[in-house]
Amino acid sequence: PVQPSSVDHVLLTHAHIDHVGMLPRFIRDGYHGPVWTTPATRELTEITLLDAAHLQEEDANFANKKGYSKHKPALPLYTTGDAEKAARQLRSLDYGQVMDLSEDTRVTIRDAGHILGSGIVQVDLRAGSKPLRVIFSGDLGRYHAKILRDPSPFENTDYLLVESTYGNRQHPEEQTQESLAEIINQTARRGGSLVVPAFAIGRTQTLLYVIREMKSDNRIPDLPIYVDSPMAVDVTRLFCNYIADFDDEARAVFQDTGACPVLCPNLHFVHSTEESKNLNSMRFPCVIISASGMATGGRILHHLIHRLPDPRNTILFIGFQANGTRGQLLKDGAREIKIHGEPVQVRAEIKSMESFSAHADSSEILRWLSSFRSAPKCTFVVHGEPAASEALASQIQSDLGWKCHVPEQLEIVELTGQ
Repeated sequence: PVQPSSVDHVLLTHAHIDHVGMLPRFIRDGYHGPVWTTPATRELTEITLLDAAHLQEEDANFANKKGYSKHKPALPLYTTGDAEKAARQLRSLDYGQVMDLSEDTRVTIRDAGHILGSGIVQVDLRAGSKPLRVIFSGDLGRYHAKILRDPSPFENTDYLLVESTYGNRQHPEEQTQESLAEIINQTARRGGSLVVPAFAIGRTQTLLYVIREMKSDNRIPDLPIYVDSPMAVDVTRLFCNYIADFDDEARAVFQDTGACPVLCPNLHFVHSTEESKNLNSMRFPCVIISASGMATGGRILHHLIHRLPDPRNTILFIGFQANGTRGQLLKDGAREIKIHGEPVQVRAEIKSMESFSAHADSSEILRWLSSFRSAPKCTFVVHGEPAASEALASQIQSDLGWKCHVPEQLEIVELTGQ
């Protein structure tokens, strides 16, 4: 394992917790240098880390109160203070800006189109007298996605690390507006509410954007929309500060209307716990967007307790549901689930949509790879389940004729210059 004190620079591709979540611990354990990323990712990372630290502190306190932890006392992985210290070490790089980190190391970040601020990182090194380029894809977004630009093309690199989250999957063809409008209209006609467990970064804002489009086209009634997640509220407001990073279509909406494209009519941000609980007494058609996206915790749980037993309501999943989560159980047709240890009957309609995914599928990854004019010396397929990584590596080799390798954890690879 790398000793944090031996590292000179850290580069972040984007602000999702699986990419930034260990940063406060890394800094607490001895890293003192800068953390480079885009301006939007810098702000999103601060939100993400403070939220994660708060949750860990709550979990540790609860474990100590109930006495179920094997650690005495149970401690959070890192504290709010650790997260605040990590935020102070964040530094900004604009898209396309070339930054010399040292005499022989140069970095450029270009748009990955995955979430706001996400980047593909290009590192140019001089290995003695030989130049060496390494590109890290980070998480790649989808082509023609709402709000965000397509993943940036590249011409060449010596070595490439490419993600493979959906390396063995194709997203189904789905008409997002048509499907969502049908779900909302059917639910409203029977007097029910639509409850959407959604991730705070990206998924919530894309959903709001699509709802704004549908309201503008009179495809759905002007129902009240409630965003009931403090983190999602903060992120949505942050999106409105980065309209310059949106795609042409979303920027045109702003130019035509003067309104932030992720804010729709009749939108209400829910702040306090009391306001959140007050939604439970509302029995008119509305849309409630809340976290967590897999229904593992957060305010979504009390909405499910109150809305699942009513057949007029609909629960819509728009993100990946991991095995063993309440979200997966509901998608699989469970007629009863437990929340806070109590059984909850499932009578509401359960729906899911795949078109909101922010990850490129295998075809879209291949499309991005095809933008390179020459093959890398080696393409390392990473960030995926073993089956997904192996499948993508095979497809790259067969379709593009590139040399690929799926590295093992802690495997050491020597990279050579031109």
